[in-house]
Amino acid sequence: MADKEQRPGRSDRAGKLVPQAEKKLHEAVCVLLVELCERFTFFGIVCNMILFCTTKLGYRSHQAAMVNMCFVGTSTLTPVLVGWLAEYLVGRIKLVCICMFLHFLGTALLPVVSFPFEDVHIDRRHILLTLPKREQKIVFYFALLTASLGIGGIRAIVCPLSAYSLEDCGPKELLSFFNWFHWLVNLNSAVVFVSISYIQQSVARNLGFLIPFVSGLMAMITIHMVRGEMIYKPKADSSLLTTFGVIFSALKTCCMRHRYFSTPTASWLDHAKENHGGHYSETQVEGTKSLTRLFPLFTFQILYRTCIMQIPSGYYLQTMNSNLHFSGFVLPVAAMNVISIVPLLILVPILECVNSWLFSSKSTGHSPTIYIVVGHLSAALSVMVAGFSEMHRKRFSQVEQTLSQEVLLVSSMSCFHLAPQYILLGVAEALVTPSCSLLSFWLVPERMRGISMHFLALFNGAGCFMGALFVQTAHAGTQGSWFPHLLHEGKLERFFFFLASLMMVNTLGFWAIAHRYNNLHQSCTDEFRGNLPGEKLLKHEKAIKRYNAVLESSPILSPVEKT
Repeated sequence: MADKEQRPGRSDRAGKLVPQAEKKLHEAVCVLLVELCERFTFFGIVCNMILFCTTKLGYRSHQAAMVNMCFVGTSTLTPVLVGWLAEYLVGRIKLVCICMFLHFLGTALLPVVSFPFEDVHIDRRHILLTLPKREQKIVFYFALLTASLGIGGIRAIVCPLSAYSLEDCGPKELLSFFNWFHWLVNLNSAVVFVSISYIQQSVARNLGFLIPFVSGLMAMITIHMVRGEMIYKPKADSSLLTTFGVIFSALKTCCMRHRYFSTPTASWLDHAKENHGGHYSETQVEGTKSLTRLFPLFTFQILYRTCIMQIPSGYYLQTMNSNLHFSGFVLPVAAMNVISIVPLLILVPILECVNSWLFSSKSTGHSPTIYIVVGHLSAALSVMVAGFSEMHRKRFSQVEQTLSQEVLLVSSMSCFHLAPQYILLGVAEALVTPSCSLLSFWLVPERMRGISMHFLALFNGAGCFMGALFVQTAHAGTQGSWFPHLLHEGKLERFFFFLASLMMVNTLGFWAIAHRYNNLHQSCTDEFRGNLPGEKLLKHEKAIKRYNAVLESSPILSPVEKT
């Protein structure tokens, strides 16, 4: 205290900087812990959902796959909905508490649904307790819905991407961040797929209380963040509704102008500007124009996400119907997902070295679009290999295998024969997901980056629901042949070949437009700034000054003409 009184200026500044740095570090650690806990519970729900739906709820294989994909899609879309609710209808702190309650309620109801009501012993008496299938399914769907809403609130409010302070980062730093962020998330999922799936399938299949325990731990950390005022509050200068409003206003004005009279504009979105009869400012319209340039990129990610959804659906069913015995030990079905994660864990450090060399080379205009093209091609090859693996699997004789105390007839082919298709999808994820996140974040103005990531989430969620639609259409259109309940009685390989052919066309389509995103960040930023009123005024002032300088220095004009 004596030193502070003697040197009030320097010591006060140092005293303020140290607590701020400690608070930022504390906040970063809390956000990372909440993020890992949320991913832990999410992957814990997804990892064995198909096995639970088929053996406990009596679902057909295609129905269980659709439920899993719809849950993943809903969990991808709910952050966008909850972000809008937090911005307009409900306060952020209240919504955090509501979402944490919903998350804990959903994760606590799932073990209740799986509890063995039919076999209970009380006071040496055997009591038969039966929960009807209808009520069991209602509780199950209610638990999934509340859990997905809670997941959306956590991702949108507690752990948004903008909470990591990426505004001052360049493309090299951003790509490095996205690479290591997805590396850490996948490392967490690998732990879940090995541990939780084994516990649910073999050791304590009806006792999954570890998941709600982690959810409760996440709730306590979040409450601590709320009390410490560490919940991130984004800038309120852009919104998803404003973006949709600009698009619909431009379409409405464009149709009216086309019907009655037409005025030439540089872009159809210019019709939403106030000086063209619209209701939005020039800044809002120019930001939306920069975002719409990414819509082709987002559209080509839908089918890619459908291919990725084969891991918790089609690939899971293939693994469940293969021989899981390895050295006298029955592997968990979801443990095969680790094979798709291992390539990502290996490739990320290698890609970091490649990216640092490419970004440091001034002669090379590095763009991650080549990663996306190669990743899409790898996903198409993975689904094609899955079709050939299915044909190969059905050639083996059938044996009995016990999964979750249910005896199933499966192929005697080892599940490790399916490893190539998992590896190819893991390579695709390592290449595509960080690159798409970089393009979505970097190729728009700073005020539109959150909206751009929301649109990427919308299209990724659409890919999950499209996968469910493909499964239902293939099952209904072929009388269950292309996506059968018993794989050895159907033609699942035809579904994989059909999806692989669509993915090849999707890859060629993106490759044709990939050049748009090579140097778009420069032209987009320059055009956005150049179209703002302040930038236009500066341009006019510079032009007038230059014109006056030319007049003063011109020897051709006479003094009378100069005046």
